[in-house]
Amino acid sequence: MIIDGKKIAEEIIADLGDSLKGNKLGIVVGVQDAATDSFVKIKTRVAERLGVEVVKGELADLIKTCDGVIVQLPHPKAEELIAAIPPEKDLDAIGKGPLVRTPVAEAISEVLVRAGVAAAGKKAVVVGKGRLVGIPAAELLKSLGADVVVVTQTQGSLDELRDADIVVLGAGEPGLVGPDMIKEGAVLIDAGTSEAGGKLMGDAQPGCAQVASVFTPVPGGIGPIAVAMIFKNLFELARRR
Repeated sequence: MIIDGKKIAEEIIADLGDSLKGNKLGIVVGVQDAATDSFVKIKTRVAERLGVEVVKGELADLIKTCDGVIVQLPHPKAEELIAAIPPEKDLDAIGKGPLVRTPVAEAISEVLVRAGVAAAGKKAVVVGKGRLVGIPAAELLKSLGADVVVVTQTQGSLDELRDADIVVLGAGEPGLVGPDMIKEGAVLIDAGTSEAGGKLMGDAQPGCAQVASVFTPVPGGIGPIAVAMIFKNLFELARRR
């Protein structure tokens, strides 16, 4: 099963309807490159459809004037800025005491539910330990009862993938995992988006789709769902106020 992330995202956006009209989304941008520009544009397009105004600027100003705030990573002052975001405006849920789950964790959860995958008792391997994908993915899978192994450049081995029931990729290394590295029928969630040769690519090689029972492609898999979940988080935080 190849997951159509765009279709799922459209359903989430449709469910939000006019509920966010008039809200403001603040984005702090620290790096000017093609990948960052692309990610900001994608979020802006969804915001426009939902009647949400996107404001780019300094964090202190955005916290005062916006309903939710994102620090677009990478950012040279990421740690300092993320620590300063109040929980009630932390849409990426990566600061202290988040009130919602990270958009990627929500997207992974959505895929598992829609694909009918029960994580309890399964071996899950998460490749990467970043704050946006690896850490929240591992926490999510542990909360669902999976036996979670985290693999990074300095921790564990990709050999762990060979008997994993669920694999989440978040290393940001194009083509890191090939079809011969995962077991037949594994659930493969590729959230390792990076740019190579002017194109967005995932950590999984395309051939993995022929081996996995569930596969999220890049682009068009987890990415669109995660963007939609940013706005679902905006709705949830607005509802709490």
